[in-house]
Amino acid sequence: MTFRTVWLHLRVPFSFFLLPVFLFALTQSDALRSGALDWVRVAVIWVAIHLLLYPASNAYNSYFDKDEGSIGILETPPPVDKTLFYVAWGLDGLALLLGVWVGWPFVVYLLVYGFISKAYSHPAVRLKKYPIASWLIVSLFQGGFTYLMTLQAFDRLPVADLIKPQPLLAALLCTMNLLAVYPITQIYQHEEDSRRGDLTMSRLLGVGGTFLNAVCWFALSLVGFYRYFGGATMFWLLPVCLLPGVVYFLFWYRRVHRDVGQANFRSAMTMTLLSGTGLNFFFLFLLILTDS
Repeated sequence: MTFRTVWLHLRVPFSFFLLPVFLFALTQSDALRSGALDWVRVAVIWVAIHLLLYPASNAYNSYFDKDEGSIGILETPPPVDKTLFYVAWGLDGLALLLGVWVGWPFVVYLLVYGFISKAYSHPAVRLKKYPIASWLIVSLFQGGFTYLMTLQAFDRLPVADLIKPQPLLAALLCTMNLLAVYPITQIYQHEEDSRRGDLTMSRLLGVGGTFLNAVCWFALSLVGFYRYFGGATMFWLLPVCLLPGVVYFLFWYRRVHRDVGQANFRSAMTMTLLSGTGLNFFFLFLLILTDS
């Protein structure tokens, strides 16, 4: 495999869609509020998660899936070989080395997330075949679990402090967002998944059900964020930041309702990009307000 092929399968830019979880945890850091946050530590945690852990998972799953149709941010994924498998484990090893510097709870997080993500596509387990289980597990680990362990790493919290109502509610909100968005990322893969015998959540729900699922969980998450911020003015920045994504979602659904072929790769990626960008902007605004 060429360097370019390996790089494409790492799908590093795809980590952008999961950045809101990291930023949300950062805005809720007690160390940030007190002015004692170690920004070098923040950078190391970001590198471990977004430049090593997530790309390693992408590469590992690409190796076992051997997709011929569109996946993630790749419209035409190139062929893979054993090189990608070794690269994935190498990145995981580097993430663990950084994790040791951050702290042992973070190392445990990296190990657990790494094994769960590998079980998604590995033929011995292949969580991807089980629509509800994979939907819940991916949403929980990419959402709530990552939020809690990132917050713990920022503030060096005792793990027991993570089961208090406020961090648990925040973790639930992260999971809700993933429950909404994750099936959308599968909506254009029905034919490819059917060919391999994988019954994903989006295939189980159908195209219309995938849209309805997103609406329900998105609405619940908005209510949850309102509760989390106590109705404060800063909450109203959230629907403003998400407005472009909501408008696109409605027009996209209208197109899909007329022609199911519009549930395609480019539309799904545009929707994911807009929703991810909106959340990133919201948490960046919140970070500036918190740090000022």
